[in-house]
Parts: sequence; C-alpha cells; structure tokens
Amino acid sequence: MATPEPARPGAQRKSDLLARLAADIDLWLATASAAGGGEPHLVPLSFVWHEERIVMSTGGGSATVANLRAQPRARVALDGTRDVVLIEGIVDGILDQGVDPAAEAAFAAHTGWDAAASPGYVFLFLRPERIQSWREENELVGRTLMRGGAWLV
Repeated sequence: MATPEPARPGAQRKSDLLARLAADIDLWLATASAAGGGEPHLVPLSFVWHEERIVMSTGGGSATVANLRAQPRARVALDGTRDVVLIEGIVDGILDQGVDPAAEAAFAAHTGWDAAASPGYVFLFLRPERIQSWREENELVGRTLMRGGAWLV
C-alpha cells in the first residue's frame, strides 16, 4: 500500500475545494421524500458554482424537485472517493427559467447545456451550510471547512 501524501493544511484544502467547484461539471444530489419515512433519492446533475451557491437544473416535475419543495435540505457529493467533497445545505431557491439570467448564463457557459431553453426545467440554488473535504485518513481531522454557512479556514 502506498504511503499517502502529507495532510494538507486547511487553507490548501479550501483552495483545492474552490478549484474543484470551479472546474467540475457534475455532482450527486441526495434528497429525501417527505412521505413514506424519508425515502432517499440520489441523482446526478450538472452544476455551476455561482455567487457562493451551487446552481443546478432538473425537470420541474421530478422527484428531486418534489422532495426539495417539501424539505429543502440536501447533500451534494462531487465525484471521486480519493478526493472527497461533501456539501450539505438548503435549497433556498427553486426558480423557473428567466428569473435569474446571470445564473442561467453561468450554468450554460460552464456545463455546455442551456437549460433555460429546455421547457419544463427549473433551476435549483443550494446554499452550503457545511462543507467537508479530505483525501485520505490522515485528513479526517480538520475535514470540515465550513460550518453554519461560515468558512472555518
């Protein structure tokens, strides 16, 4: 087994995290239903990091949107298990097309898909409250970079 790289200091983890948020295009969004004991629901979505929020788009009639309308808490995971990024937060906006042109343009430019031109799609705005990031076991200590919506580093 290879020896892991030394643990990164918090400021480096935050810098690496922000670089991933700027570069990555896809994520996993987890929600839970309000009925039936909170059945979990996990979907891959494209996103853009815009004005300190995660902007996503999905069908307005989807289970994801229904879950978020009933319970706006969600968890996001970026791809990969050797560079973990988990983000928990509140979806503080489920907006129809044309409501936030700057976010729609940023989403289209970043993902290569103009969701605003797709009938029936809405935009989701997730405001992070807790962010964790780590690569190996030696980075578990200090993995929480944001708590209560405030950066710790």
